[in-house]
Amino acid sequence: MHWTHEHLEVRKTLKRYIEEQINPHVDAWEEAEIFPAHKVFKGLGDLGLLGLTKPEAYGGSGLDYSYSLLMAETLGHIRCGGVPMAIGVQTDMCTPALARFGSDALREQFLAPAIAGDMVGCIGVSEPGAGSDVSGIKSHARKDGDDYVITGQKMWITNSIQADWMCMLVNTSDGPVHKNKSLIMVPMRDGPNGKLTKGIEVAKKLRKIGMNSSDTGLIYFDEVRVPQSYLIGQEGQGFIYQMQQFQEERLWCAASGLVAMDECIQETIEWAQQRRMFGSTLIDQQWVQFKLAELQTEVEALRALTYRAADLYMGGQDALQLASMAKLKTGRLTREVADTCLQFWGGMGFTWENRVSRLYRDGRLGSIGGGADEVMLGIIGKTMGMIKRPAQ
Repeated sequence: MHWTHEHLEVRKTLKRYIEEQINPHVDAWEEAEIFPAHKVFKGLGDLGLLGLTKPEAYGGSGLDYSYSLLMAETLGHIRCGGVPMAIGVQTDMCTPALARFGSDALREQFLAPAIAGDMVGCIGVSEPGAGSDVSGIKSHARKDGDDYVITGQKMWITNSIQADWMCMLVNTSDGPVHKNKSLIMVPMRDGPNGKLTKGIEVAKKLRKIGMNSSDTGLIYFDEVRVPQSYLIGQEGQGFIYQMQQFQEERLWCAASGLVAMDECIQETIEWAQQRRMFGSTLIDQQWVQFKLAELQTEVEALRALTYRAADLYMGGQDALQLASMAKLKTGRLTREVADTCLQFWGGMGFTWENRVSRLYRDGRLGSIGGGADEVMLGIIGKTMGMIKRPAQ
C-alpha cells in the first residue's frame, strides 16, 4: 500500500478534526455512554470525509478503496473505540451496498445525506438468535400492495439509538436461507432527530463492558411499512450483498485497530521509562523490552497483512481468506497488546480512565463483532479446502 500526497492530506485533515473536535470530549462521552453522532458526523461530512469512496454524484469523492483503509487506520487516533466504530458503520458498513446496488432515487434519499453528515445510518443484521449466523435471522417482510410490511427485531445495532435509517437484512420469502433474504432501506425517523417511524420501538439501550461512547440498541419492528422501491438491488440477493459488505467491514476492523495498538505500546514505553522499582526503571527490565518489541513486530505484521488483503480487494481479486485472517488476527492481537500493557502499568492500568484499560475493554469486541473468531476460522478453513460444504 503506497500513500500519496493526497492520502497524507486526507490523513492530516482527519487527524486535526480528531484532535480538535473529538478527543477533548471522549471522556465525557464515555461517561454519558453516548456521543452526539449528528454533530460529529456533520463535521466530518463538511470536510468530505464520510464519502471518500462514494460516487461524486451523491456528494462523495469517488476515490479508490485505499482511502477507506487510510481513514480507518487514522481513526485509531481517537482515544476510545466507540466513536471510531460508529463512524466506520456510517462509512464502511451500512452504505457500501446502498452505494453499489441502490437505485438513483434511494441513493439520493439516503446515501447523499449520509455522506453530508445530515443523517445517521445503521446496519440491521444481528438479532437475539442470529449474530454470527446470518442465515438464521427471523425478521421478515411481506408484500402488501406497493409496500413491504416488516416485522421482527434487531439487536446489538451500533448507532441505532440515534439513527435516521437502517439498512436492514430481512427474509422476503420462504426459500433457501441463502436465497430468501433482501436488503431494504428502512427510515427509522420522520427526518433527522425526528419521531420514530410508526411500528418501530427502541426497546432497550444496551449497556456494554466497553465501546461505551457508542450507542447500541435492541430494536423492535411491528408491521412497519416501507415502499417496495426501498429494496436495494434485487430481491433475494440480500445475503450476497451483505457478505460483500462484511468484507469491507472486516478490512475496516483490521485497519482501525492498528494505530490504537501502536499508541498503547508507545504510551506503555513512556510509562515504563518513568516507573521506578527495585532501584531502576521498569523499561530497564530486558523482558519488558523484548515483550514490547515483540508486540510491535506483531502489529507491523498485521499491518502488512491488512494492506495486502486491501490490495487484493482493490484489484478485484478474491480477498476473502486474507480479510478473514486480518480480522481474526486483529481481535486476538488487540487483546494480547492491551492485556500485556495493562500488566506493565500495574495498579494504574486497572483504573477506569486509563487508555490501556479502555483498549482492554473496547478491544474485546474485536473477537466477537463483525464475525466472531470462530466464524473467521471457519471461513479460513473453507478457503484452505479443509471444511467440506454440505451437499445441496
